[in-house]
Amino acid sequence: MSATSVWTSLRSGLKFVRSTILAALGFLFLEYALALFPQTRPIAWNLGNWVLEPLGTMSTSFAATIPSLIFLAPLFLVVRILVKLIHRFFDAVDEGRLVFDRFERDWAIPTYKLVRLLVVAFAVVVAYPYVPGSNSDAFKGVSLFLGVAFSLGSSSFLSNMIAGYSMNYRRLFKVGDRVKIGDVNGEVTAVRLQVTHVRTIRNEEVTIPNSVILNAHVVNYSALARSKGLVLMATVGIGYETPWRQVEAMLLEAARRTPGLLPEPAPFIRQQALGDFAVTYALCAYTDQPMKMEAIYTDLYHNVLDVFNEYGVQIMTPAYRGDPEIPKVVPRDQWYMAPAKPDADGSPERAK
Repeated sequence: MSATSVWTSLRSGLKFVRSTILAALGFLFLEYALALFPQTRPIAWNLGNWVLEPLGTMSTSFAATIPSLIFLAPLFLVVRILVKLIHRFFDAVDEGRLVFDRFERDWAIPTYKLVRLLVVAFAVVVAYPYVPGSNSDAFKGVSLFLGVAFSLGSSSFLSNMIAGYSMNYRRLFKVGDRVKIGDVNGEVTAVRLQVTHVRTIRNEEVTIPNSVILNAHVVNYSALARSKGLVLMATVGIGYETPWRQVEAMLLEAARRTPGLLPEPAPFIRQQALGDFAVTYALCAYTDQPMKMEAIYTDLYHNVLDVFNEYGVQIMTPAYRGDPEIPKVVPRDQWYMAPAKPDADGSPERAK
């Protein structure tokens, strides 16, 4: 016991003694004042009975409940000590001092809360018959009313709570992750038992019920970004008259100039479609900074525009009616136009 707890207990005891003395003095003064007048003298004579009889009844009832209280007190202490031991055990798991196979550290606190709830519920069931007045009709009626009220008003509460625990064990995300939940895109700032808080790129705080998240499509941009990198994709359409090797080399140059993109794994190009008027190219590059996706995308688009302007290649090809007089083909002598460079064996340099 700390010194603060001891002094708090002493102050509470002194306040109780003072209140009792003041109440007794007030009662004696009232009885004396009422006895001075003939009209109120009968009240003074019966005042003691009116006050002492209820106190006597309360004392008798309290004495009858002493055996039950003697049982409840050790039960309370045992449950409290058991909960503290369980808390310390799961704290050690959460801090990494205890390690179990196939049991993640993120599961420690939610599991502790579930175990604590089960222990307390078991203690309540054991203690119920020993609670003073538990066998009375009034106590049963109040218990029934509270149970019905809780059942009617807690459907959403229970669904969100169950969803919150399910999210923790499924490891959908954690605080600090960049996620997209439905139409909400932002950083997870808090994961609570009922709701999850997400801060969007507009610095908006969005509160999402956990039951909604459990039934929604969740994209976690940060889960693999730290170890394997997050792929950012920029798509452009280039006309058939531009050599594809030149286009790929320019896109890779734009990725090289963009801060925030990783050199390893190396960026790569995918040709997605041969359209009616243009070839669709997709530049794929890795980053380990999912929280800066928008800024990196902006820099990447800037560099794509700059590189294509430097080499005189227009990104969009206008549509036309009918066939052109000169076929839109690339001569062989233009296959390796700058900045494309062939390898020693004559094949173009491409990202693997």
